[in-house]
Amino acid sequence: MGVAGSFPSFAGRPPGPVMDREEADRALARLGAEHEAIETSLLALQDHAGRRLLEGAELTGVTRERWATTEQSITLLWGYFDAYAGALSEARAIRARRRHPNREDLTALTDLLRGESVTVANPDAVPPSVAGPARLSERFSLQELVARMNELYARSLDMVVSSDSVWSALPARIDLLAAELHRTRSLAHSVGVRPGEHPAGDDLAEITEELATLRVQVISDPLAFWLPGPGSAAPGGGRPDTSRYDRAARALEDVRREIEAVLTVRQDAEARLVRLRDVLSRADRTLTEARAARGEVLAKIAASEVPAVSGPPTALQERLAAASEHRRYAQWHRLSPLLESLEQEAEDELLRARESLTSVTAPLAVRAELRGRLDAYKAKVARHGLAEDPVLIERYDAARRMLWSAPCDLRVAEQAVLRYQHAVADMLTPRRPDGPQDRRGAGTGMGEEGETR
Repeated sequence: MGVAGSFPSFAGRPPGPVMDREEADRALARLGAEHEAIETSLLALQDHAGRRLLEGAELTGVTRERWATTEQSITLLWGYFDAYAGALSEARAIRARRRHPNREDLTALTDLLRGESVTVANPDAVPPSVAGPARLSERFSLQELVARMNELYARSLDMVVSSDSVWSALPARIDLLAAELHRTRSLAHSVGVRPGEHPAGDDLAEITEELATLRVQVISDPLAFWLPGPGSAAPGGGRPDTSRYDRAARALEDVRREIEAVLTVRQDAEARLVRLRDVLSRADRTLTEARAARGEVLAKIAASEVPAVSGPPTALQERLAAASEHRRYAQWHRLSPLLESLEQEAEDELLRARESLTSVTAPLAVRAELRGRLDAYKAKVARHGLAEDPVLIERYDAARRMLWSAPCDLRVAEQAVLRYQHAVADMLTPRRPDGPQDRRGAGTGMGEEGETR
């Protein structure tokens, strides 16, 4: 910002031997360069944009307190600088008396340039936190005076730069976010998202109030939003505290996504309602099929536990009708959450209907499996030329009568099928004419039976 971090340090030495002419000339040259640097820094601080803003702002809180102290420090800085400039002018006047200064001139120059030769009046203007208890006057060497000015300047510059950094960063960002908030609020109203009617509308109202409050506080008390940098002694070392702004920005982004979801609902509401009706229709048809299957099972299967089949869910149909009403009257903010819950519940209802159908038809599936197993063993018997065996015919006919009769007792039918399987296995097991059956052959026969089963 064109403001130096501190003034140049005075390079003189404590009072000691009287300086010669060359030492005095070198010291005066250094003092002249130092004077120009100090004056440049003070003028830059005086013209700093942050200082001008602080002078014109209605400050509150910690900024008001620190600015009152800083104004005193800046006033005192100019008083110190005038005293410094006066000492320099006096030293130059002494040196200008003669081309070759005598010992009296050199003694006076030594005292001015190295001793406590500067008296500062108006000590009441010194802030107690900076200069300690007030005294009627204070005497400084030029080196001590520069050190005191450096301290006051660094504190003043830190306060000015910190305030200006907050003002440069936050108000503009708040204004941009407020413009985005205005656009989002207009869009929200177009889809029926309003305070008191939708949570996102309440959130928008809270964000609007927070941004308005935040902007007023940032303008009046910028230092309340300043985080000093850890371990940094440089003026303005730190960064603006944007935590409240960041929270408002995240909240607005969440609301914006909610509004976009509502807009998406408006665009594809009809298609989603058609899909919902289709899913619920499929669930109803599945339940109708389950009820019909239950009647068939009760008529054809004996001694079997058949679960009851519930009717279609009337509550879902009523809510679906309510969703259609929301769409008809463009109540998108109400339709959005309703559709989401209905879609999940409709899928759950279709799954429940399918599970009910599976549970009801389980006895029929068992009967079908037993019939298939019986026919498979009959085909195996035919391949081995045993179709005319009377024992096998008798057991096959017994099992078949049980499986094709109504009502069918599945437990008894399964036992009949197992007796037929065992008879087939016995017929197919090779036997030795004169002794026990071949264990290897018996194992093979049982293995074949196991594979068939």
